Amino acid sequence: MRTINQVAELTGISTRTLQYYDEIGLLKPSELTESGYRLYDDEALQKLQQILFFKELGFKLKEIKEILQKTDFDRIEAFKRQKELLLLKRNRTDRLIQLLSRLEKGEQCMSFKEFDLSDYINALEDFKSNQTEEVIKHWGSIANFDMFIQKIKSDESEVAKLAIRQFGSIEKYTEAMKHNLEHFSELMETQLTEEVKEIGKQSDILYGKLTADLSENVSSSKIQSIVQEIWQFIQENSTNISISCSKPYMDMLINAYSNDYIKSITDSKYGKGASDYIVKAFRYYSENNIPENN
Repeated sequence: MRTINQVAELTGISTRTLQYYDEIGLLKPSELTESGYRLYDDEALQKLQQILFFKELGFKLKEIKEILQKTDFDRIEAFKRQKELLLLKRNRTDRLIQLLSRLEKGEQCMSFKEFDLSDYINALEDFKSNQTEEVIKHWGSIANFDMFIQKIKSDESEVAKLAIRQFGSIEKYTEAMKHNLEHFSELMETQLTEEVKEIGKQSDILYGKLTADLSENVSSSKIQSIVQEIWQFIQENSTNISISCSKPYMDMLINAYSNDYIKSITDSKYGKGASDYIVKAFRYYSENNIPENN
């Protein structure tokens, strides 16, 4: 057991902050001495470690509490997700440092403002606050939606590049996304046409073929041939061929199947591990078949 002062010294967190965590029910002490002093065991320290990782990723204390209180919370899986998000955050920081180095040398580079998605991210935060039921209904939980927002923040420049290519500018992209959020319920409730239903059926068949045997090496000609079928299918049914043919679009698909909510849906439909398998198969195809300038 460690006293609150020892925990503060170990972690660099003030005793007042630890007291506040206790007050709001985020991190309760393991025991109280007869004199009322807080004591923390290793399990409490592990929980505090989780809290600090989530805080580093920009989660609010209320959101962290909700995540940790979930009955199906998996500490090891959380570490994996946190590692993934921190790597994205590090990669973005590295890109910004590289950009600053180029600017230092006097090179003419695109400004930060042209890659600023803060207006769109604010719209997502407003949507989360004002349409909580819709968020839970379509993302599974507030925590899943927060992970979705965090992924956009962590890979902002890549998302912005795709947005510019598809809509011409960040402003037009943000305007379109805001419109979709404002009319989210209507869009989700729109009746599917027979043509769209048929496209969905064909898509299910293709993804079913791809995930029929998860032990098959994703680099095999059989699997890559199926991925090629899916890629052609996307191109044939896309409303914007120039986007669907692009490497950023494939990267967007890979990111989508890495999303926890999409992953849970995909795994429930095609079997546990299907989403990770799709990501690996798509990534191999992207690295070996789609030119970088596409």
